[in-house]
Amino acid sequence: MSEKVELEQLSAAEAGVAPPGMPDLHRLSDVPIDLTVEIGRTRLTVGETLDLRQGSILTLNRMAGEPVDLLVNGTPIARGEVVVIDEQFGVRITDVLGASTDDTTGAPAGAPAPAPPHAAAE
Repeated sequence: MSEKVELEQLSAAEAGVAPPGMPDLHRLSDVPIDLTVEIGRTRLTVGETLDLRQGSILTLNRMAGEPVDLLVNGTPIARGEVVVIDEQFGVRITDVLGASTDDTTGAPAGAPAPAPPHAAAE
């Protein structure tokens, strides 16, 4: 009662899968993610946070002109520079980060973390 069935082998392109060694990310193309552009960070006490008012200035851990970080769901993936396009801010990607970066700072693994700056109020 069994019949011999001949199967034709499909190429990776015909089967809709990525070639060996290449991840198939096409299936993930409609998954929403949060992309954040971070210009810097600071660390405050609860008291310093409660003292913030209109006109307060927070000193961040970046210098003016330094690259900004692009984070996907909180993980650094790239760096870029802020640009203005038709009166809107944008980011020009200047560096895509590899897997050898620290997850919290985006700095190369083992690099010292910057010291946290303080808040100042005017």
